Amino acid sequence: MKGLLVSGCAAIGAGAGTMLTLHTESDLDPLHSVISEYAFQATGWLLPASLTLFAAGAALVAEAVRRAGLSRGVVALLLVWAASMFLIGAFPTDRPGVPLSLSGGIHRYAAFAAFLVMPAAGMLLAKARIRYAGAVRALSGVALGALLLVVIPYVVRMFGIPLTNDDIPAGLTQRIVVVTELGVLALAALSLLRPAPVRAAKVAVLQA
Repeated sequence: MKGLLVSGCAAIGAGAGTMLTLHTESDLDPLHSVISEYAFQATGWLLPASLTLFAAGAALVAEAVRRAGLSRGVVALLLVWAASMFLIGAFPTDRPGVPLSLSGGIHRYAAFAAFLVMPAAGMLLAKARIRYAGAVRALSGVALGALLLVVIPYVVRMFGIPLTNDDIPAGLTQRIVVVTELGVLALAALSLLRPAPVRAAKVAVLQA
């Protein structure tokens, strides 16, 4: 299981490094520009590469969670997040001002699914009293709050009220969701690498 967790953390770290590289090589405003728009930059190929690494990391952590005997619900949610990350990278969004296409629709709803399931997984992990449970719960709460701020503009537009990302810090709120959810995933992996005493005893019994 340690190999799975180390590999998962390495994939998450590599994905984060790739995402940071993409941002530093772009001239977009991170306060207003959503991450999906970086796909249209010269180094846009780094976006699907980063998301694929996140997906791989989540899948590895999910398998470690399964072997540790934790909730099957957590395993399922982590796998949904991994699949969503892969779909987000495989199906790019539409350019600004272009009607929603099939690829753009898959991208949008996969992103919403990913943003929603990781906080749920984090709450379940915190309930299981893993190590760093308090931090996992706090990050999950922040992610849900930021997700609400991400969704509100879409609801406003549904009522015909013109609202662009230049009018709101859309890029900032989206990045808060992404960073906090990656934090939940990383802490889940680190918690299994160094399980809490009670959890460690239970794992030892399951593996005996």
